[in-house]
Amino acid sequence: MDVLGRITQLRESRGWTQYRLSKEAGVSQNTIKNLYHRNNTPTIQTLEAICKAFNITLTEFFADIDDPITTLTDKQRALVEETKNFNEKQQKVLDAVIDLLKSTE
Repeated sequence: MDVLGRITQLRESRGWTQYRLSKEAGVSQNTIKNLYHRNNTPTIQTLEAICKAFNITLTEFFADIDDPITTLTDKQRALVEETKNFNEKQQKVLDAVIDLLKSTE
């Protein structure tokens, strides 16, 4: 896997600069610059910090890019997180709303 390419894809999908990534991840700008200028592979600690900034797990980072769960926006990911704790009645209401929305296409 092209780790740097994956970082770039995630960063650009959020409209982040290298500077913003360094701030969000809490790693030095030099660390991020060295990844790009020297084509270095990040350490596990750096990669974990980057994943945390992207609000993804290492598993999601290494998952197939075409997997729908890895291409969710932050807003979509938050919606999924919200629905995890729905009880059965709430889930049925959500399903009905989704069905209604689909029928209006």
